[in-house]
Amino acid sequence: MSEENIIELVNADIVQRDHTVLTDINLEIKTGEFVYLIGKVGSGKSSLIKTLNAEISLEKGEGKVAGYNLAELKVRDIPFLRRKLGVVFQDFRLLSDRNVYDNLTFVLKATDWKEEKEINDRVNNVLEMVGMTSKAKSMPHQLSGGEQQRIAIARALLNNPEIILADEPTGNLDPQTSIELMQIFKELNDQGKTVVVATHDYPLIRRFPARIITVDDQKIYETVIKKKEEQG
Repeated sequence: MSEENIIELVNADIVQRDHTVLTDINLEIKTGEFVYLIGKVGSGKSSLIKTLNAEISLEKGEGKVAGYNLAELKVRDIPFLRRKLGVVFQDFRLLSDRNVYDNLTFVLKATDWKEEKEINDRVNNVLEMVGMTSKAKSMPHQLSGGEQQRIAIARALLNNPEIILADEPTGNLDPQTSIELMQIFKELNDQGKTVVVATHDYPLIRRFPARIITVDDQKIYETVIKKKEEQG
């Protein structure tokens, strides 16, 4: 397996609940790449992301994510792998019983941050990165969908991950909000983070062109979509 690939699967089967979702998958993603995973609902995009995040174990084949061998991953090592990953979901997954600031401090304390000042500084830092500093004391239900997703991105950035995995991050959002969020992902990529976005939002892909992998019929394929002509 190549050292320059931060994500790599070799002859991998993705299996969820005894059902083979993807078979004989070979995937290479280099450090600092921006990659779209596209495909129909149910094609296996989410299962692929869950495998990279060790939510689904790799039963067959080889896999490497951020230096961790997925096929030999011990349960005790999963938290350490996940600190190198920032995962953003379609449904935000914010804790509804606490405000934005407490949502973020909860994650840091769960990943062994101890110093209150360091925790406070890091929370403020990630909120600033996503333009949400003014919402620190807001409850999730007081935020729009786009604002909740910005907080979800901030949460994904807390431990300064090497890789961002985003599963349909704009699936519930309007087009303008989707563009604003994709700009955040692009900025993170420009800063050197590897970004993988599962989506079926083709206008967004044309607006922010990058490498495209199609998931279909239990396989993956490199795909080319023509870039949208610049508007005058």
